[in-house]
Amino acid sequence: MKTVPAKVEHDGRWVSTKVGIAEDRFRIEAPVDREIPYRSVVDLEEKRNQIIVAVGGDGEAVYRIASVEKVLTVLKKFIITQASAYRLNAFFMSPAIRGGVLIQDATWEKGAIAVMKTGIWFVSQEKQVCIPLDEVAGIELTSREIQGKDLNVVKIDHLVENEVVTSFVLCPLTTLQVLYNFLKEATSDTEIKEDLDPLTGQVAMLVYSGMDSSAIENMLKLSHKDLDAIYDKLLSTGMAEVLYVRKEVQLTPKGVRYISESLKTPME
Repeated sequence: MKTVPAKVEHDGRWVSTKVGIAEDRFRIEAPVDREIPYRSVVDLEEKRNQIIVAVGGDGEAVYRIASVEKVLTVLKKFIITQASAYRLNAFFMSPAIRGGVLIQDATWEKGAIAVMKTGIWFVSQEKQVCIPLDEVAGIELTSREIQGKDLNVVKIDHLVENEVVTSFVLCPLTTLQVLYNFLKEATSDTEIKEDLDPLTGQVAMLVYSGMDSSAIENMLKLSHKDLDAIYDKLLSTGMAEVLYVRKEVQLTPKGVRYISESLKTPME
């Protein structure tokens, strides 16, 4: 077991320790003093220079580990390929399309896909990619031309920094159908279960296109209150989130006096 320096969150604070990495398990030394088989891991998240590992049937034990990128890359690969998750060998291209434009240097990677509690992980010899389940915008079983042949793929649309990105997964058709069904089930919370009225749908489309509130009000001839009511509908369905709160102000007598004084000519 190779031991490397790391920091872990323990009793609400970060402490320096060492993490041992073996083929089938890793160990967090004192003060945690815990050995964790990779097969007991049910979820894995990453945030900058740290990973969050959930262990146990319901993920009752959670470990936050921070270290250098090389260490975390090795640890993530062992976890992804052995964790308690739906997993299969596949080719993937992620990201393949960004903002509707094909990424020129996108290539197919041979590796594995693992679906955990909070994310879809792709891992190959060169790459590790995670798509958070709550960022998935669509799952589709479709076809794509690959080396001159139309082959079935699973298309995954997801958000990266508020931009729509598309990834593809390629594997034998029978396995692909099972993967598609599993991904649809895993992302069922993001599916739309009710129809929007035409005006609310139009506003959602304009928000998607990048328009701000003022432009939407002008285009659709809506008052500020009318648009706020439509935003409330989108918020209640989980289709939108608050980016920031606008402030509407009016001048006090002090403000009016300041403006009046500033507009006076020297002769006045």
